[in-house]
Amino acid sequence: MKPIKVGLLGIGTVGGGTFDVLKRNQEEIRRRAGRGIEIVMVADLNTARATELTHGQCEVVDDANLVVNHPDIDIVVELIGGYGIARELVLKAIANGKHVVTANKALLAIHGTEIFRAAQDKGVMVAFEAAVAGGIPIIKALREGLSANRIEWVAGIINGTTNFILSEMRDKGLDFDTVLKE
Repeated sequence: MKPIKVGLLGIGTVGGGTFDVLKRNQEEIRRRAGRGIEIVMVADLNTARATELTHGQCEVVDDANLVVNHPDIDIVVELIGGYGIARELVLKAIANGKHVVTANKALLAIHGTEIFRAAQDKGVMVAFEAAVAGGIPIIKALREGLSANRIEWVAGIINGTTNFILSEMRDKGLDFDTVLKE
């Protein structure tokens, strides 16, 4: 079966980690999913850094529209952040029939209703587990495992930054202001 073709929008810290994890775990993904994943294009304004991070293993472009409009890309992974250009690109990807994965909390907070409606109308998925609760896999559990329950609220550490701050304060005995600056 032919691999799922992926395009990344942004290859900063999160994008670089995503690229590495998908490349490193290709065989396991293929084994579990019955289909491989191939990153075919990465868009980043800093093409030199992007080429270095991808080790020349895929096409690197500085125009994200080339990714969202690419006819062979099945899934667009949005990792550029913010909610201006990110919204525009995600909506274009959806309009082009592509599934979208995002870790962009701001985008979903501001434009989530519009994005999810567009995805539903087009029959594609928007995966956003990485944007919630610091990447703790809670969305799937709430949607599928607890769907018969009426959950009124969830409490806990809800993002990676808070988790980092509290862990550093606890583990190193540092005060809040010191860790926040770090």
